[in-house]
Amino acid sequence: MSAAWNILFPENSNATILLSACSGNRDVRANRVRSTSCPVQSAQNGKGRRRRAWADGKGMLYVVMQDAVGSVTAVDVKTMKATAHYSFVDKGGCNGLALDVKNQVLFAACGRSGNPPAQPAQPMMVILSATDGKILASLPLAGGSDGAAFNPAAMEAFSTYGNGTMTIVKEKSPTSFEVEQNLQTMNGARTVTFDSKTGHLFTMAQERGPAPAPPPGGGRGGQGPPVFGSFTILMIGR
Repeated sequence: MSAAWNILFPENSNATILLSACSGNRDVRANRVRSTSCPVQSAQNGKGRRRRAWADGKGMLYVVMQDAVGSVTAVDVKTMKATAHYSFVDKGGCNGLALDVKNQVLFAACGRSGNPPAQPAQPMMVILSATDGKILASLPLAGGSDGAAFNPAAMEAFSTYGNGTMTIVKEKSPTSFEVEQNLQTMNGARTVTFDSKTGHLFTMAQERGPAPAPPPGGGRGGQGPPVFGSFTILMIGR
């Protein structure tokens, strides 16, 4: 089995939803795994490179797709079938996803925008209704996203980037949103998780040495070697 990006246990469901990468056609698979740890039911819930997912506790699962044209697929947890597919039209490379469960608002953090994609890249947060996929707003981000989270107490969405920044988006109302702050974190701090008990966010990174030269034929070069003892967990709060 390929590596899984998410392991979820939705409320009101006797199943763990395991989202796993699939080779070849890159189907999105959601495997229902009961206490026996055996997949007793599976479904291909749409084509694409799935990245992150959130369950709403009411029987729905939302999966963001990391394709050239980004999107969210809505999945019924009971039937393990896709019920809707919400395209972002001119936004792509979407990695982060967060959900305001109360107001049914999704926050998808995408690394590219424009058709054709703007150069240099212009990352955007696509904010949409989880009910019908209507795009409510698109806001600029400080970097290409890898993680996202939502704080229902503060009504804020967060998106983290490897360039050492975090964008904080304020939900002023279920239809009104604004960028509240671009916070400096640490280079490489791409992923994020939220602790609802304390209201704190956690991200992690490590320092790296000089990066090797790019390959002769061009393309993306590798990362520099990690600096021993530099691994850091950042706790972020008010």
